[in-house]
Amino acid sequence: MSSPRAAVSACLLWGLVLSGCVRSVPSPAESGAGEEVAVWEDRRSLADGRLVALATGGPVPTRVRALRALARIQDLSTLEAVLTGLGAAEVPVRDEAAFAAGVLALSWEPLTDAEKARMTEALLAAEATEPDEGVRRTLFASLGNLATPGAVRRLSERLSDGRAGVPGGAALALGVSMRRGASLADVPLAPVAVLLQPGQPEVSRYDGAYLLASARRPEALPLLRRCLGDEAPDVRALCAKGLGDVGGPEDAAVVGQLLRDETPRVVAESARALARLAGRCSGDCAPMDELRTLASQVKRVAQGDSASGHVVLALAQQGLPEAGRPVLVALRRALQEAPGGKADLMNLDCRLAAALDRQRGALDEVLRCGGGLVPEVRRLALGLREVAQSRAKDGASGAVPYLSHPDSRVRLAALDAVSARPVPEAAGPVRALLDDKDAVVAASAASAAGKLKDTEALPRVRALAERVPGEPDLAEPVAGGLVALAGKEAEPVLRTWLQHPHANVRRVAAGSLAGLTGQPMRAPHVELPADARRPEPAPAGTTLTFRTSKGDFTVALDAEAPLTSGNLVALARQGYFRGITFHRVVPDFVAQGGDPRGDGEGGPGYSIRCEMTRRPYARGVLGMALSGKDTGGSQFFFTYSPQPHLDGRYTAFGEVTRGMEVVDRLLEGDTIQEVEVSPRGG
Repeated sequence: MSSPRAAVSACLLWGLVLSGCVRSVPSPAESGAGEEVAVWEDRRSLADGRLVALATGGPVPTRVRALRALARIQDLSTLEAVLTGLGAAEVPVRDEAAFAAGVLALSWEPLTDAEKARMTEALLAAEATEPDEGVRRTLFASLGNLATPGAVRRLSERLSDGRAGVPGGAALALGVSMRRGASLADVPLAPVAVLLQPGQPEVSRYDGAYLLASARRPEALPLLRRCLGDEAPDVRALCAKGLGDVGGPEDAAVVGQLLRDETPRVVAESARALARLAGRCSGDCAPMDELRTLASQVKRVAQGDSASGHVVLALAQQGLPEAGRPVLVALRRALQEAPGGKADLMNLDCRLAAALDRQRGALDEVLRCGGGLVPEVRRLALGLREVAQSRAKDGASGAVPYLSHPDSRVRLAALDAVSARPVPEAAGPVRALLDDKDAVVAASAASAAGKLKDTEALPRVRALAERVPGEPDLAEPVAGGLVALAGKEAEPVLRTWLQHPHANVRRVAAGSLAGLTGQPMRAPHVELPADARRPEPAPAGTTLTFRTSKGDFTVALDAEAPLTSGNLVALARQGYFRGITFHRVVPDFVAQGGDPRGDGEGGPGYSIRCEMTRRPYARGVLGMALSGKDTGGSQFFFTYSPQPHLDGRYTAFGEVTRGMEVVDRLLEGDTIQEVEVSPRGG
């Protein structure tokens, strides 16, 4: 894994996405703007206009640092100050302003039509006259985040631009814009053929493939079929993904060839694509025939190559139609018959069992899977969450008995199932869970009660709403239940939340009130108190060594996110991560850990603020998991491949520098034995 490069020319040569390059601008850690701006930023303070003044005037390092602070605070009242920077004479200021505009475009609170129009106007004007290649690429990224029709039109025009790097940057930004809800129906795909030519740099081929996979248009099929043979694994994976979305059963043979690819994440993406193609079969099904060959992957897992387990995990997570049941059963048999009885094999066995239960909408196979090596709690929680995704009409009825299970993780998964498909017999048990000692379960029960329309639950939902000021993590599910059951009478409580110091509580309140009143609602800006928790910054050069059940790997932390890095360092020194698992592994996407509950709902009991950096989500990047604005805690993730749609949304604060092959071997349930801190790379 390459380290961040300082030279702009190197970043442009190898590409911001594929190399992990970081734009060479004065960083917050180097700017000399002083601790004062850092304190304002962490307190989410605009300092009575002083921060905006620094962003619009003064020395270049000061302006850059202040613009970074405005991006992280993400208060849309500062939009004009950010857009002013787009016209600065200095390249670093223009580049930072373009980045900040892109972060504001991703605001957790919806932008008004007027704000979208103003941003579109300013970004288009800046892009039209920008002479610097690096700034132009940042502007493209921001236009992709904004995803307005005007932004899409300009990016589409740039696909045919003859300047180096321009078509690729536009293609990548267009792919991101689709993730933001833009339509790519009118985007010309013919220019992408040039980007995909064998002689083009890898970054250009990746950018073109990203647009093709995102466009989901049948006319992309010839190019997608061609790029399945690209020499770069990330390009092959994207093209397989695209074929899975718009191809047909006749594409099974070419996609199936990738089941024998040397790169596990490509194999996983191929299996997902074949599963989607199988959903379009009628009668004989060539994609199913290809998937039947996966037994050989099981043998490799049994021999210790756990990275090969990603293909089985990907298939189980994707699922198959009922006609694919024999494929899943055959894979389970191969896992059970493999020598050694290893935990990896049995965890995968239960994943497949859960996929079988999803087909029929009832717990069955997970009750007997795992050969005694997978705990009952994991089996039940896994099965219930899969049943929640089932299309079977009566699936939720079977989840009702588990609402009284002694383990909170099972109760929570059962709530997911009855929330997805409410059944009348769940009302009483759900009502009882409103008093659950586990706050996460109680809050989820409030949401479920709202979906069940159980008005008898309203007094207890109101009681939970009174707890939100002291337990801000409860806000979203409790607000959902309160609005569903109390209607307009929920307004007084929600309006008190608008003054809460936690940004996510205010966001939830504003969104709920907008839904109730039918009028746009913007949460007011509220500073955090001076005594709010603030982690000690991690010293520059700090590394973490993760010792896991699969081996060791090392992560270099970013000085540009000193508080996020410092939070992880402090938890590691406390031994917090000892024995915690990687509870979520999504092949060709992320491996996520750091949750003491093990179900994705846990944390350290506090939250930290986001620190958006210029590091793109390339392969092996460390990011902070979130459930809303400024909700980071102890959960983190590592990316298996570039994920440009995460840029500017989740704090990227490090990269794997040694042992990425260990990260590739991680599967759900693998344990962190220790996280060791080495200051200044020692």
